[in-house]
Amino acid sequence: MGVFTRTRDIVNANVNAMLDKAENPEKMIRLMAREMEETIARATTARNGTLAARRDIERELGRAREGIELWASRARLAVDKGRDDLAREALAEKRRCIGRADALEQELLQADAMLRQYEQDIAALEAKLELVMEKKRILVQRHIRARQHGRAQYQLRRLDTSRAMQRFCEFEHRIERMEAEADLVNYGRRPSLEDEFAQLDVDHGIERELEELKASAGN
Repeated sequence: MGVFTRTRDIVNANVNAMLDKAENPEKMIRLMAREMEETIARATTARNGTLAARRDIERELGRAREGIELWASRARLAVDKGRDDLAREALAEKRRCIGRADALEQELLQADAMLRQYEQDIAALEAKLELVMEKKRILVQRHIRARQHGRAQYQLRRLDTSRAMQRFCEFEHRIERMEAEADLVNYGRRPSLEDEFAQLDVDHGIERELEELKASAGN
């Protein structure tokens, strides 16, 4: 299959539709990318060969045009010297060079058209390859997210909720025991001397305030 034909097939291919139908999209993308890269390489090689051939045509066309000028000048020289026979031969060679130049000009036009086609095809292939690589990047990201989600779900399944609540209850009971023990330490402790005097001040103040209330009430 020629480079142009394969290029048209690839460029016209519907990547999304092909991936939707593929049982293994990742494998399909790898195959697509490899074939596109190989086709780009072949098209680039063909373009470079055409470019080299075009340079050869240009050089040969230059020689043909030089031949036209050369035989034209020789024909004039032969006429000046009265050598019509040589002038005829010179004009025949000039005509042959003109024919060769015309053919080379056509070949040059064809080479230019092929080069333009190669450039367009290579650009289209590269754009298609970029699309496939973007699909690959999206697919890889989806796989990464799927793996991360799977690991998260696995960790959640490993988490024993009842066991976690049991540990929380044990911790809460431990705190309650610590608080109860602290209350027991303070319970039954004999007040210090300062505490007793402080309590006397409180009691004295309450009694004084009570007497003031009675006095204001007229009791």
